[in-house]
Amino acid sequence: MSEAQAELVLDARNGTGESPVWRAAEQSLYWVDIPAKRLCRWSVAEGALTEWAAPEMLACVAALDGTQDWIAGAESGMFRLSPRADGQLGFTRLAAVAHAMPGMRFNDGRCDRQGRFLAGTMLMNMAAGARVGCVYSYQKDSDDGVQLKMLLDGFITPNGMAFSPDGRTMYLSDSHPSVQAIWAFDYNTENGTPSNRRVFADMNPLPGRPDGAAVDADGCYWICGNDAGLIHRFTPAGKLDRSLAVPVKKPAMCAFGGAGLDTLFVTSIRPEGID
Repeated sequence: MSEAQAELVLDARNGTGESPVWRAAEQSLYWVDIPAKRLCRWSVAEGALTEWAAPEMLACVAALDGTQDWIAGAESGMFRLSPRADGQLGFTRLAAVAHAMPGMRFNDGRCDRQGRFLAGTMLMNMAAGARVGCVYSYQKDSDDGVQLKMLLDGFITPNGMAFSPDGRTMYLSDSHPSVQAIWAFDYNTENGTPSNRRVFADMNPLPGRPDGAAVDADGCYWICGNDAGLIHRFTPAGKLDRSLAVPVKKPAMCAFGGAGLDTLFVTSIRPEGID
């Protein structure tokens, strides 16, 4: 266990706070509140919270380089978000997704080192345990002209997407109580395809379900232990080397940020929220 102490920096009271992303140029943290259908921004310098409402649930976001815009995995597909000073949010569809069942949405997602946006889908009724979740990759200028590609399928609640510092290992979890596994894949950085899936860590014996994750400069994988109030850190070999306590039962996702990129920001879920 580490001696590090977590502190509350913003009582956002999100239903499901997810997908924190640090934007260094602004010294600000962005994230989404899924059930509230909002993109959120917290400015460290100003200590101010700004929110933009979307027409459908946003689940994961990534910054679009060279712009103030974002790409988001939402309910019906992937969208470009353009937050405006007047509080309005531009919402432009980039690619639609053909879900296997009604009642699905995107869940967790991250960009790879080459700028592709990878994100998984899930049935919102987790109790059904339906293995209809898929992992998609969006690439604007793909060689074959197909922007949205399905890479993996057969998941209930795909989560924990992250990449090693060299980009050649992809991590992915399934946070459903019946699975609770984290996998590592070899990742082809040229064509964006994962292969050689193997178990990286079995979270069943550990406290908390595997939720959102981040990788540090040493290649260690930090993952939220949902329901346990913990953030677990695994070495690149898959060994648990520390667990940090946070003052919430349901930490959802973490991301590094701050002036030195050495602060771990953690979003959370209210007990009555959705996973």
